[in-house]
Amino acid sequence: MPGARARTSAFAGDGPEGPEDGGLRPSLSLRDLIVYGLLFIAPMAPVGIYGALDARSHGVVPLVYAVATVAMSFTAYSYARMIRTVPQAGSVYAYARAGLGDGAGFVAGWMMMLDYLLIPAVAYLFSGIAMAQLVPSVDQWIWTAIAVVLTTALNLSGVRRAAVVGFLVLAMEIVVLLVFIGAAVVVLVQEGPERDWLSPLTGDRAFSMTALLGAVSVAVLSFLGFDAIANFAEEALGGRGERATKVARALVWCLLVTGVLFFVQTYLAALLSADSSRELAKDPAAQGSAFYVAVNAAVGSWLETTVAVSKAIGAAFAALAGQAAASRLLFAMARDGRLPRVLGRTSPHTKVPSRALLVSAVLTLCAAVWAARAADGLDRLVSIVDMGALTAFGMLHLSVVGYYGLRRGDSGHRVSVLRDWVLPLAGLAIIVAVIVTANSEAHWIGLGWLVIALVVLVVLRKRHVKGV
Repeated sequence: MPGARARTSAFAGDGPEGPEDGGLRPSLSLRDLIVYGLLFIAPMAPVGIYGALDARSHGVVPLVYAVATVAMSFTAYSYARMIRTVPQAGSVYAYARAGLGDGAGFVAGWMMMLDYLLIPAVAYLFSGIAMAQLVPSVDQWIWTAIAVVLTTALNLSGVRRAAVVGFLVLAMEIVVLLVFIGAAVVVLVQEGPERDWLSPLTGDRAFSMTALLGAVSVAVLSFLGFDAIANFAEEALGGRGERATKVARALVWCLLVTGVLFFVQTYLAALLSADSSRELAKDPAAQGSAFYVAVNAAVGSWLETTVAVSKAIGAAFAALAGQAAASRLLFAMARDGRLPRVLGRTSPHTKVPSRALLVSAVLTLCAAVWAARAADGLDRLVSIVDMGALTAFGMLHLSVVGYYGLRRGDSGHRVSVLRDWVLPLAGLAIIVAVIVTANSEAHWIGLGWLVIALVVLVVLRKRHVKGV
């Protein structure tokens, strides 16, 4: 039966095939794993949505990100639990197979494709937009295509080399963020804040718990990408248990670091912002550039340009990490016979899933260029990505319940009500709440993609019954 060997390894602890069998090569350290996660998220991810969150939350964006970090910690917990059981490429696809069965695993993997194949497209598009602002004589879709080609070539050269270059880019992004923090502190000390010092935590108008939670449902999307670390489980250094521990630690560290960075930068941006949250709410067109406007007015255009360049480069390398994760998902599903098996092979020289990488690059390029040339392309692309990621997170939490709460409980193992039921179900409730707040178009897109998944699953099962 397709996938039988991988499923056996998930329960018996034998692990997937190694490099000598055409599998992935273990070469990533804990630092490399964290770098991939931070690259995918991007240290200054809140820059683009700061204004929208400020308007929606009544001016408590830092508090929004603090709550969002806590909310996403439930998802990080479920990942850490399942990684220790199934330390394989494929992430939620592999976890759902172990906890919920083959069919659910396929559906989870299919929904994740919306996330992992299109998040890089969004990042490439952001890079193209930023570069087009710096060099307006070149269309943004051309910059987008250039970014796809360069990062794909780097991914094909090997996971270790891509991690090293990614570390250098991440260091650059952190330096720019530190420059922003330093410049903001100097301005605040010399000239004082535009808003009250505590207003980023209490609001610049009447505090509203409803407004806060509504903004949190948007802010959690800034963290999309930290989960990509799980796809490199087979490429982490060490034995099976050590690899699982490294990936789990990397997930937690990535979430905590980004949570702190998001809090600090949005707190400073709020203090520098001359426009109140009420004014931003009345002028939606000004929300997208609110962060840049605040920096330009308080510090100067040189820092605005520096941040824009950093975002252009950082977005391209966020896409690099996302593309690498997407190729591991395609590789894992193809290895189990859930996608064409030709995608389940690695390069004999670099040991990366080169064919899956190229397919991922082509699909990403098509989506990114389409979005770059369409008037509402970005909004549509983001809606699709969000629904795929959130559905996968929901199935992750159900996998913990299915594997630890039900399957292991039925086999006589001790079940912890808190760890195996309460925490994953709390995480599921958070994800469901976020899905409910999504726009109707995202709901229809997600439903349509799910229907396609079910149709493909039925076809695969009929082929298996016929022995095809």
